[in-house]
Amino acid sequence: MSIPVLQTCKMMRKRKTKVYNFHSFGDPGSAINPTGPFRDNIRAFLQECAEPEDYNVDGMPVWCTHLAIESKSTVLPLYTIEENANDSPNPFCDHCRCTGWGDNFVTRRRYHVIIPIDEEWNKRLEEGVFDVHTHILHGLIHCNGFGHLLCINGIEGGSKTLSGREIMDLWDRLCINLRARKISVEDVSKKRFMDLRLLYGVAYGHSWFGRWGYKFCRGSFGVTEHNYNSAIEILSSLALNKIIQDFSNTNEYKEMKQMIDYYRNLSETQLITFRDLLRFMLTIKSCPCAQKKLRLAADATASSSAPKSTARVAALQKKPLVKQKCTRYRKFSSLIGSLESRWPARRLEYTAGVIVDALKAKKKADKYSHGGMTRQDVRDAARMHIGDTGLLDYVLKSMNNVIIGGHVVRRAVNPKTKILEYSIDELGKENRSAGLTEIEAAVPEPLPAAPVPGADLYADLGYLYLKVLLNYPESELAELATQTILDSKHFVKVWPFKDEEDELLRFICQVMPNIIHLEVELKKELPPGEIVVLPLHSTVAELKQAAENALRDTYCIMENFEVTEINQMEELMDEELLFGSVESGAELFMRGNGMDLNTELRYESGPDNWKVRCQCGAEDDDGERMVACDICEVWQHTRCNGIEDSEAVPLLFVCTRCCDSMIKSRKKVKVEIGNSEDLLMIPAIFQDFANDGIGMLL
Repeated sequence: MSIPVLQTCKMMRKRKTKVYNFHSFGDPGSAINPTGPFRDNIRAFLQECAEPEDYNVDGMPVWCTHLAIESKSTVLPLYTIEENANDSPNPFCDHCRCTGWGDNFVTRRRYHVIIPIDEEWNKRLEEGVFDVHTHILHGLIHCNGFGHLLCINGIEGGSKTLSGREIMDLWDRLCINLRARKISVEDVSKKRFMDLRLLYGVAYGHSWFGRWGYKFCRGSFGVTEHNYNSAIEILSSLALNKIIQDFSNTNEYKEMKQMIDYYRNLSETQLITFRDLLRFMLTIKSCPCAQKKLRLAADATASSSAPKSTARVAALQKKPLVKQKCTRYRKFSSLIGSLESRWPARRLEYTAGVIVDALKAKKKADKYSHGGMTRQDVRDAARMHIGDTGLLDYVLKSMNNVIIGGHVVRRAVNPKTKILEYSIDELGKENRSAGLTEIEAAVPEPLPAAPVPGADLYADLGYLYLKVLLNYPESELAELATQTILDSKHFVKVWPFKDEEDELLRFICQVMPNIIHLEVELKKELPPGEIVVLPLHSTVAELKQAAENALRDTYCIMENFEVTEINQMEELMDEELLFGSVESGAELFMRGNGMDLNTELRYESGPDNWKVRCQCGAEDDDGERMVACDICEVWQHTRCNGIEDSEAVPLLFVCTRCCDSMIKSRKKVKVEIGNSEDLLMIPAIFQDFANDGIGMLL
């Protein structure tokens, strides 16, 4: 079987192309054998394992590493792109800011690791490649070893070749081999409509990325690690018997008891808690033998004990109707009535309207496009008005052959690009005048909300997810715990610094601010120190020189930095040996001159010194939607101030703190001047809202 990607590469290059095994690349000895820090290892990697491309992307050099999947007789490209801060249109890192690393110094270089989608393996990378969210893999690592996993799209997300687990294994091996220090990920992954950070958090005590060592980094809306762990414990320890009892006064009691009893009987071990149940169901999902057992049990249940109507519904779920001759449409307003959604119908309809407007604008701009837009393009356009990406994804998934206003929205795969696209057409006059009754009559009745246990494992998981995790009956504690986990999106994997048993000396060199800069520096956390590796018989002078070179090579602010002093080594002469005087693996604190404190390329959070102080407890940007008070200019979450994600940010906003301050000022003025007309000095609009004692939205 031919390997088209490899053949194309051979035609483009004169020298022989190196090809590595995808499933072992990054293992010790398969790529490079690193001994130094990431900034040196990445250069060795590009020199030994990658070949430079004959083109640039936005002026940035590109290298390609070829990885072979022998079982599928194919070779895929792993691209590495070097981005220089001085040449980049956006030298600051939004991902660092949202992760809590905004106080890190701006690095001189950052490296993007990209595997594009299958259809683009034989194509050149194009401009704007960093903004594409459909890559099979996209990771970014700064030259100081701090980085971010930006997207993973396996078979579940569009790849035809690789599963999410295979891609994560490759990424993890690369990070270990290149000696990354910290890698963050924003977990917004879903399976159908279920947030995996919630589903896996309750089942396993960690997110899906926790399999590779990613742990809680920071929560949004003031959520702490203690809150996160407590929330997981609350939901995972729910006793199944108590769940059945709590649902006894609801309409879902019979279905819930049937669902739990079904999997209890199927399990060979006793299922006691909700965690036991979810973990067992997820184990079945990943085990072929267990899936076969599940299907046999489901067939037996459907044929023997289930009523005829239930068996018919199960058959409909497993086998779609293929003899339909007409396309079936339905009003979106009636469709959402049958959906199990945590969002109210008003927000769903508003979101659908925003999507329709985006499709109409696209069709109007290009009359030959028929309004066709990829899912990502539609999502990006709608995010200008809606900040809740989960809401957007939920509505987009539901929009297929639906009628909204006077338009029909369709979803189909473009035969040329093989990418899912949405299109819009105006509804015919004859159908509109008929009230759409003929079209709606062709739509089969919606299936019951409760699935038949065992017929579709993901449907069963979805039912438990909706009823127990999102809509637990009369339990504010369960609701708060669920929201706490959903508000915890940022996870991180840390590789601690350690000294190895070889003939090298390793130190972490931390720069301490001078006295004249101390007041400025102490307002922020000190950035991480840089790792320096030296031969065994190096001198103090060589340590200073190596530290200078490392800091200059890594950070923009250190371009002209000179080390003048090393704490705890003041009595050592420059020509003295380090061996025997200072222990390898120590953290050394250094002072020096030449730090450019006036450059804008200083902190990863950017030059703006804006303040965050929200009533939820957040004191830093967490990536969530915010609004600034027009009086104190402090930023707060829109959600914490009662502004829905579907609503536009008000033209004027005054926070609660400023409202309270105006109330006190008004009372003081009244005491001093009574009912004098001088009260008009206080703007009337502020008086009205100050009386309410809440944030002002106009």
